[in-house]
Amino acid sequence: MFSCRRILPDEAASARLGEDLALALRQGDVVALHGDLGAGKSTLARAAIRAIAGDRQLEVPSPTFTFVQSYALRIPVHHFDLYRLSHPEELEELGLSEAMADGIVLVEWPERAPDAFAGAIKITLREHGEGREVEMEAPLDAAERIAHSLKIREFLDRAGHTNAQRTYLLGDASIRAYETIESDGGRLILMDAPERRDEPIVRDGLPYSRIARLAQSVTAFVGVANALRAASFCAPQIHAQDLGAGLLLTEHLGDKHFLGKERKPIRERYLTAAGLLAELHERSWPERFPVAEGIEYTPPPYDRAALGIETELLLDWYLPIVKERAATDEERKEFERLWSGLFDRLEAAEQTLVLRDYHSPNIIWRSERKGLDRLGLVDVQDAVWGPGAYDVASLALDARVTISEELERSIVGIYCAGRRAPRFDSASFEEAYAITAAQRNTKLLGIFVRLCRRDGKPVYLRHLPRIRTYLNRVLAHPALSDLGAFYREQGFLDGETE
Repeated sequence: MFSCRRILPDEAASARLGEDLALALRQGDVVALHGDLGAGKSTLARAAIRAIAGDRQLEVPSPTFTFVQSYALRIPVHHFDLYRLSHPEELEELGLSEAMADGIVLVEWPERAPDAFAGAIKITLREHGEGREVEMEAPLDAAERIAHSLKIREFLDRAGHTNAQRTYLLGDASIRAYETIESDGGRLILMDAPERRDEPIVRDGLPYSRIARLAQSVTAFVGVANALRAASFCAPQIHAQDLGAGLLLTEHLGDKHFLGKERKPIRERYLTAAGLLAELHERSWPERFPVAEGIEYTPPPYDRAALGIETELLLDWYLPIVKERAATDEERKEFERLWSGLFDRLEAAEQTLVLRDYHSPNIIWRSERKGLDRLGLVDVQDAVWGPGAYDVASLALDARVTISEELERSIVGIYCAGRRAPRFDSASFEEAYAITAAQRNTKLLGIFVRLCRRDGKPVYLRHLPRIRTYLNRVLAHPALSDLGAFYREQGFLDGETE
């Protein structure tokens, strides 16, 4: 059981604690707010609700006479006030059970039904001079989240942003989470990415993330961002960093992405991104990137072990929904044989710094800027040394947006036109492009099913028809004829396509 005490000298401090608490809460959490009349329970609840809503002007009326006020937010919130409750049995009529299953529950005067909130996060407020004293107790899982959120507040304080306002921005498909930080009239981004630990071992004594060469800590982001900025590309400036805690406070590069109305790709932006990618692949990069005094980061190789374990996600996750069974040993051997030959070809392809997820969610459009500064590069921590064609395939076959075949070829054409180095050969590039595009989209079929089945994120299944369409395109390349035949025989390309 986690327990801590804090002194809140004024209402602003209460609002900050409400934000810190809100950013730690998850669906199913119940917060029991104890204290006398005027102790500040409603103030804390109101601050937490506004923080979850991302709207500090949100009207949050007291539920004293209605008993419960509900808010349809990114996580539904139900605010109960039981001061007028006659009998604990009335809670079921108020929909407490449904509210607890549906989202977050904040309860004032939980003493009116003590047995209903035995496992809740307990917050007790008392008067303390002109301010308040708050005592918090929580079960282990919630305690870890609350303690981590409070550490983020301490990190912001150390960085000189004592009065910063925190707002949830997003949690991506990995272990990272982001917040928007408003301080002194400006906006920053907080990256919260604790070092990967305690992952299951899958092969050769290593977890999947290490074999696939995924970033293990924020050190990777700092190193790659620093290197990109040193080469005149627009990556976030790091304003403060706590490498051990996995916390970064970075520049906010803007809000404009690549999509227009109805999530349609904006041609100009994709072609500009293709030109920037050509410029990035023209550069000669150092082997090690600076992180901090005495610390450097070396991007790992995008080797056949990494490429291979990514493609195997198709067999582990996608094949079982196609065939309603696990892959056989024979299927795995043939799959490995086909990809091994293609990886041999990739080893002969041009190698460079590969950002790896160079697609619409990770590129910021800065229309007021010029040149390389017009595109902001974010989410760069998984960069590797590998075939540069992979980044072109990430952009030209954007996993989240339908790219027509005509726009795809225009993107590839702009990229090739921008390559000037003698080592660039268009025919070799086209083969590497086809192989990396097949590898990436093979991986994505598996990842999107895994996100649904393992992580409870079914929204990713909507991308499967698009990925099958992309695979049908790229498997037409002569170098992929055998792989294409295998995929069609297995039924991997069947089903709805775009």
